[in-house]
Amino acid sequence: MSAWLTLSLAILAEVIGTSALKASEGFSRLLPSVVVVAGYGVAFYFLSLTLKHIPVGIAYAVWSGAGTVLITLIGVLAFRQKIDLAGMIGIALIIAGVLVLNLLSKSSAH
Repeated sequence: MSAWLTLSLAILAEVIGTSALKASEGFSRLLPSVVVVAGYGVAFYFLSLTLKHIPVGIAYAVWSGAGTVLITLIGVLAFRQKIDLAGMIGIALIIAGVLVLNLLSKSSAH
């Protein structure tokens, strides 16, 4: 399995876990709480597979950056959270940083 595919699965699982964390209401609801634990377990498993092929700094930057952007989108769309101009600029900078790491940096494993 491709390292970038395992990283994508890690990101997806982390986003699912974090979304369920909001829904768990402080771990007071069973099903969302189980999804949180499972999501993070799967995320760290796939992240560990990713680290066999992609440097830890690059993998973590992409994982955390993409996760942050996706969770922000879910917050806005599913939880009706508001994001202001400064927040949008920050998200754009995160996306730009991940793109620079992947497209221009020689540190990234291609």
